[in-house]
Amino acid sequence: MSDLDRYLQAATRDNTRRSYRAAIEHFEVTWGGFLPATSDSVARYLVAHAGVLSINTLKLRLSALAQWHNSQGFADPTKAPVVRKVFKGIRALHPAREKQAEPLQLQHLEHVIAYLALEAEQALAGHDQPRLLRARRDTALILLGFWRGFRSDELCRLEVEQVQAVAGAGITLYLPRSKSDREYQGKTYQTPALARLCPVQAYIEWINAAALVRGPVFRSIDRWGNLGDEPLHANSVIPLLRQALSRAGIAAEHYTSHSLRRGFATWAHRSGWDLKSLMSYVGWKDMKSAMRYIEASPFVGMTQLSERSVGD
Repeated sequence: MSDLDRYLQAATRDNTRRSYRAAIEHFEVTWGGFLPATSDSVARYLVAHAGVLSINTLKLRLSALAQWHNSQGFADPTKAPVVRKVFKGIRALHPAREKQAEPLQLQHLEHVIAYLALEAEQALAGHDQPRLLRARRDTALILLGFWRGFRSDELCRLEVEQVQAVAGAGITLYLPRSKSDREYQGKTYQTPALARLCPVQAYIEWINAAALVRGPVFRSIDRWGNLGDEPLHANSVIPLLRQALSRAGIAAEHYTSHSLRRGFATWAHRSGWDLKSLMSYVGWKDMKSAMRYIEASPFVGMTQLSERSVGD
């Protein structure tokens, strides 16, 4: 790969590239379209999938087609008036309430972490290293994901060299890029230690148990307790979370990796955080994005986790 290709590839997120490839394959192979496409064929493609695919999925398909045509030097058919009008009509006739992940409530967070602690104790007593590693990893991932409001891809992108954790004090995490960091400037995140459900202590216990000194923080663990060299894939966070919740006796089918982010936002909102502070802490750029994650409730001021509060 040339330096030019390497930089061009780096400008697009891995998830976006995969989604675009799948969209182009769907247009060409599944539906039978031809590339380069005409505006008429794109409009017919939209009509064929109206009411079947969500508005967001159709929007992604149009973005993929636009990107393919622009990269290949062809005129973009998705900008044609007929395509825009058809898409507008689909939105009018097929309105859909956006599906959101169930927020992980504090009581469920407490329950699953207590169960993982029990698993770790039993693993230590039974000298079961694979089970111990999984319990330590899952605890650290869930607590960091919740208290830092990280997306699954951000959790999977953490590197040991870019994390500094001090027991009883706090943790500093650096991410060179994220979804909200469009300019790739990198961002440093901080979270204090807590009296209970502490993400700092959970991180230290995982790193020590796994003897990690460099590379990805969160990795796969095989049945013999061997750690993978590559980071967990972002899509693997959902089954990992659901499995942990299920083992703890919590119905998990409505939870996704976004449940951690929504859970924290809901907790902070009910605990009296103002929206500006919440946006700054999590990294939202606009109020609309923040409000999508906050679970409305008539109750404000939940029982406080500890004498310490989470803050910048």
